[in-house]
Amino acid sequence: VQLVESGGGLVQAGGSLRLSCLASGRIFRFRQMGWFRQAPEKERELVASIDGVGRASYADDVKGRFTISRDNAENTIDLQMNSLKPEDTAVYYCNAYIRAQRLPWGQGTQVTVSS
Repeated sequence: VQLVESGGGLVQAGGSLRLSCLASGRIFRFRQMGWFRQAPEKERELVASIDGVGRASYADDVKGRFTISRDNAENTIDLQMNSLKPEDTAVYYCNAYIRAQRLPWGQGTQVTVSS
């Protein structure tokens, strides 16, 4: 089972990016999944999560700017990021929301927001 993140890049403040996570394995369809991020010298933090029927929740500092979605048929989880800020700069990862269900972390995708 593998997680592969993509879609990161360099963008100016106020810009948008769409991240995508491709997960292999049937188990994915029944798990609450999340997007996480880790900025330099900071702990990895949860940004957004989505359960198996599409109910989403967000960290306070991304609420209203980020939208998480999933396609169970394609085993993908997307994160649409709008109105990006320099403080959103981090490596972004996807994984299971529940720690005990987590898969090995993928390589992540770098998001850099310039001011």
